[in-house]
Amino acid sequence: MALDPLSIVMFGLIAVLIFFMFRNGKKRQAAQQEMQNNVRPGAQVMLQSGIFATIESVDEEENRVTVRSGDSSFVVHRNAIGQIVTPADAPADIAETSDLAPDDDPEFGERVSDVKTEAADPVADAEQAASDVVDAEAPKADEGDAPKA
Repeated sequence: MALDPLSIVMFGLIAVLIFFMFRNGKKRQAAQQEMQNNVRPGAQVMLQSGIFATIESVDEEENRVTVRSGDSSFVVHRNAIGQIVTPADAPADIAETSDLAPDDDPEFGERVSDVKTEAADPVADAEQAASDVVDAEAPKADEGDAPKA
């Protein structure tokens, strides 16, 4: 039985597709295992439901994790952890990168500006620049000169 070139190309493409499927699956599995290894008390995590919490304790036998979010403490399954925001052994300065808490959203229409990079008012800047130009172009009268009438 002779195979035509088109069939050989099709089998080759299927083989490449299968190769990449296995490769991506192994990468995802390794990333998931790395995240599960970092589940330790003190780590800040985001649950798959979007709740930010801090891990209090881990029960390896039951695959349960006790987390604290605000004043509430609850038990979730270990797989409910979506991602680790700050590992348990991270320095404190990395954890405090923003003054805003995850639930501290601004009101509708409220402007949020960082104190360090406070944005200047563009209208006031334009008015100041215009007054500087007018002052520079106006001739200055000497005190000894009397106005001509």
